[in-house]
Amino acid sequence: MTTTPSTAADTSAPDTAADTAADIAAAVKQVRLDSFPKDFVWGSATASYQIEGGAKEGGRGPSIWDTFSGTPGKVLDGDTGEVACDHYHRWPEDIELMQELGLDAYRLSIAWPRIQPKGSGEFNEDGLTFYRDLLDGLIEAGIKPVVTLYHWDLPQDLEDAGGWANRETALRFEDYARHLARELGDRVDVWTTLNEPWCSAFLGYAAGVHAPGRQEPAAALAAAHHLNLAHGLAVRAIREELPDARCSVTLNLHVTYPEDESSEADRRAVRRIDAVANDIFLDPMLLGSTQLT
Repeated sequence: MTTTPSTAADTSAPDTAADTAADIAAAVKQVRLDSFPKDFVWGSATASYQIEGGAKEGGRGPSIWDTFSGTPGKVLDGDTGEVACDHYHRWPEDIELMQELGLDAYRLSIAWPRIQPKGSGEFNEDGLTFYRDLLDGLIEAGIKPVVTLYHWDLPQDLEDAGGWANRETALRFEDYARHLARELGDRVDVWTTLNEPWCSAFLGYAAGVHAPGRQEPAAALAAAHHLNLAHGLAVRAIREELPDARCSVTLNLHVTYPEDESSEADRRAVRRIDAVANDIFLDPMLLGSTQLT
């Protein structure tokens, strides 16, 4: 769908978010009729830190993104997720917008520090209540909840203990996943363990451009290993609590090919990128082993 800049003579330009949502919904319905099977699931996705706000409300603890975005020079214009889209307070309105869009499913992420402020130990009932209410609202609106357990907002206390470079974090993630399966399992259509663990590992611990902002290549490789472990432990825990649960993971895979197919150097470069971008997660998750070469 393309749009053109509005002008003084353009009386068709939407005036409100609701008008915009209605226009998009009309376009989506047309696409449905023309291009997709009747059982195709239309949805959208968000991340807790990107939309929730309420960073210091309801018993939520600090995450690595609170720390990272609160550090001068780390984020453009010093923006943070402290308020964001204010979804924490405005989620009923957001569900109404989803209905206007005609969504069949909504993938949300749960903020680990809202459920377990320190990443271990006591669970926060206020946080659980927030997500129960949100999930109930989605179900009432006829929208299937797809729940991501981790979209990058690691509790800061766990990072202080080594973060994803520390194997213990994977074990704490297992506890967190099991507790959510027990508390929210009757409301969730699909569970997603991790969102784009490559970003968590390599942008967070090698490049340092994502939280926690570390530039330690060895820590990045350790983080990738422990994220794989966390995925496996979480899936096992969810299935032990909910034998019929549908579990998934979100990977951002890389398409690689040599600039010159006749060049052995270019082919080796492809293998190296495949190893640290694709195989490092696909092999453990699909083959049960790591065979990086």
